[in-house]
Amino acid sequence: FFSLFCVYVCNFYNVNSLIYGMCFVCVCMQAIQGNDITVKSYKVESRITSRFAHTTVKSSVVNSGANAQSIGFNVQIPKRAFINNFTMNVNGITFVGSVKEKTVARNLYAQARARGKAAGIVRTNSQAMETFRTEVHVPPGSKVEFELHYQEMMQRKLGVYQHTLHLQPGRLVPLLQVDVYIFEPKGIKFVTASNTLGEHLSELTKITHTKEKAHIVFKPTLQQQRKCENCTESSVDGEFTVNYDVERESNAGELQVSDGHFVQFFAPSDLSPLSKNIVFVIDVSGSMWGLKMKQTVEAMKAILDDLSMDDYFSIIDFNHNVRCWNEDLVQASSIQANEAKKYIQSIKPNGGTNINEALLRAVQMLVRASNQGLTDPRSVSMIILVSDGDPTVGEIKLNTIQKNVKRVMREEFSLYSLGIGFDVDFDFLERIAMDNRGIAQRINANHDAAEQLKTFYSQVSSPLLRTISIHFPENAVNNVTQNRFDKFFHGSELIVAGKLQPSDFTTLQSITTASANMDLNIQTEADIHGLDSVLSTHQHSFTGFARQMWAYITVNQLLAERSLASTANKKRRITQRIMALAVEHQFVTPFTAMLVEGHDQGRAERLIADSPRDSRHGCCSGTKSKQFILKYNISIVFFMLCLFYLPHPFEFNVVENDPHFIIHLPKSNMDICFNIDSKPGHILNLISDPGTGVTINGQLVGSKKMKNNKIDTYFGTISIYSKTHGVQAVVGTNRIDLMEGRNNHSFSWGATAELVLNRVTIVKEAHVTVTVDGKISVMVLLHRVWKKHPIQVDFLGIYMSNANKYSTQVHGLIGQFAKEPEVKLYGVHEGADPKKKEATMEVKGNKLAVTRGWQKDYRRDKKRGSDVYCWFIHNSGKGFIDGSYTSYILPQLDSFLTSI
Repeated sequence: FFSLFCVYVCNFYNVNSLIYGMCFVCVCMQAIQGNDITVKSYKVESRITSRFAHTTVKSSVVNSGANAQSIGFNVQIPKRAFINNFTMNVNGITFVGSVKEKTVARNLYAQARARGKAAGIVRTNSQAMETFRTEVHVPPGSKVEFELHYQEMMQRKLGVYQHTLHLQPGRLVPLLQVDVYIFEPKGIKFVTASNTLGEHLSELTKITHTKEKAHIVFKPTLQQQRKCENCTESSVDGEFTVNYDVERESNAGELQVSDGHFVQFFAPSDLSPLSKNIVFVIDVSGSMWGLKMKQTVEAMKAILDDLSMDDYFSIIDFNHNVRCWNEDLVQASSIQANEAKKYIQSIKPNGGTNINEALLRAVQMLVRASNQGLTDPRSVSMIILVSDGDPTVGEIKLNTIQKNVKRVMREEFSLYSLGIGFDVDFDFLERIAMDNRGIAQRINANHDAAEQLKTFYSQVSSPLLRTISIHFPENAVNNVTQNRFDKFFHGSELIVAGKLQPSDFTTLQSITTASANMDLNIQTEADIHGLDSVLSTHQHSFTGFARQMWAYITVNQLLAERSLASTANKKRRITQRIMALAVEHQFVTPFTAMLVEGHDQGRAERLIADSPRDSRHGCCSGTKSKQFILKYNISIVFFMLCLFYLPHPFEFNVVENDPHFIIHLPKSNMDICFNIDSKPGHILNLISDPGTGVTINGQLVGSKKMKNNKIDTYFGTISIYSKTHGVQAVVGTNRIDLMEGRNNHSFSWGATAELVLNRVTIVKEAHVTVTVDGKISVMVLLHRVWKKHPIQVDFLGIYMSNANKYSTQVHGLIGQFAKEPEVKLYGVHEGADPKKKEATMEVKGNKLAVTRGWQKDYRRDKKRGSDVYCWFIHNSGKGFIDGSYTSYILPQLDSFLTSI
């Protein structure tokens, strides 16, 4: 919790904080971040060899300002890529990264901290990675060179391999260049390049293409990078994409051997599609109302038109109830398809979400059709689930739903999950799909959601083969990746990799068997030494591609296997295998870390790369509009430790529980606590600052029953309102709302998101952080309780940094302490409770009897909390706060204080 909050604090106040030896820096989507800096060069180079890509991003930057400052380097990388190296040169000192087991890296990190050395963090979020970030603090005139390496395997979809590079240098660059080199031994069928950088840059790409090689170059001049003729801003901010496909022999088998490893590619195309039996399971709960349902209906109409007469289908829609358009599968005639269109167009979303019953009903429908002989034995049966939320009705335990579905699913059935928006628990949808021979995909809930749904359907709409097996001689290979596949779809590709055993063989053979409208038996052969000889003659080929591709596939399969592991022992064994492979092949994964080390005149500096706990959700790319920026699930973050220390760490003002206020007084170096004993429904002002136009208020909720003849109260809603920007963020125990005129957005606590609306930023991960104008930041934690708890209710905890920049007009229960009062403490003595000291405090002209005790801070441990030692003010803070607490009760969540 602490780290994300500090991300904003460090950057917005242009200072660095030492928190447990780490300086957290700002989230920024530009590659180069900082003021008064000059970017000398920005280069991206990708070498793609046999569908495996090694990408390097390099940048050279100079601090051209008069003062020391932090320079950031941020790179977006594909979600399926693994970072495998990072180097940084700061004024001649080179820091080189190496991947190690997390425990080893942490120990080395601890040793570095103990000696006062530099330290940093690389974070990965589950199995998805999107953005790499680093920041380093350097003196004026300093030169910094960054170099990031990552690797990924190209996935063939709809007959195309797509390689996307995110270009965001953040500045005009004298030398900006992109080079993509492709080498495919069997030949390149076609290669194209496109970008989203603007029309004036679309014609600058040059492609050189021979039979086996291609070179794509994008090199805009300084003038061509400008947004307009005299602009100082760069227009290079978007995606540069290379699409290609390879030549294939008629049998569609391609076996390659290199560096003691082999890779088998299988992508037949000259086959007739198999017929399909599909049950569409569509979420029509209340959260689907509006654009989501409109887009779903639009996509379903196109999908129904795509069905052939050989296909059978039905539709199940569900909210708290489950309805079937037709209880049985029907033939996909034009008449039936039109009837189904009318049905889905008539749906009015409302109610809860009963995923469990809907999926079980879908399986029953497929089983009944199979038992009745309605479906062709060679046809493909599948369920396509479209949902935008967690189950709220019927069975709501995700593990139980997963077990229920797996228990009734037949081996020949598959489940595909589509999660709309970022409110959905994508991790659950992914697990339940993988557990039932399918895949999951997140659909961004924006204007092109219908196209995303149709594109996904296109990938599974033409099954060509069933029960595919790719075999190799047992005495020739080992460590073979998955070689049995349930289905093969048109335009995709199956890949199997493994290691060669030492032998005198000069060739390797594979045999592929599959079932289609007729049974297939395909034999493929490859020279064991031929490809290495060819690769050695090509300057830009990736000679270790087969070795790294085998490791890449194996690690990803193990990560998927681990997510489905039924016991802790199985997970532990799989984790050990992942760590060993990741260290050997230098992949940053959720279970490994990168140690970055440098040497200067014999003095070693160490920076650590670490990984937090897996997030509950996957991630997806964001959408941008003129005023509203929505970015989902930032998946990998690299935080460098500041290269100097501050004398004091950041401290926070805290409101927790019933509600307990913890006010930190930095000059006095003490924490003061008091409770507010108000009534449910009352709105208390925490911050009221007419100067900045910000007011922060909290509304109380009460416990379910009296306890000791008293109703406990908690904060159930927190409002952060910026009158200047006309934006209000309302954080409740059920959802979070961000509102500005018509630009409103709501999402649940299950979501992971970052939103920016007119200079107000809201970041939602395990907690919510709202930042106004880069100056005022508040973090809100949600405390869930057992729903059937006889007394307690869900409530919120609030944390605000002492470094928030308020105006001189600020007031409120917390705001008044932005100007720290003078506090004197004397007469400390034993109290009635031997564990609690008592004393007299002089503050604001008042003498108060105070007690020293403990309060809870839940930033780092949400369940148990951390104890804060503080002096407690009795009687709702009387004498410590200005006036009575009743003076801070306001009529509305967006109200300001009038007077005290």
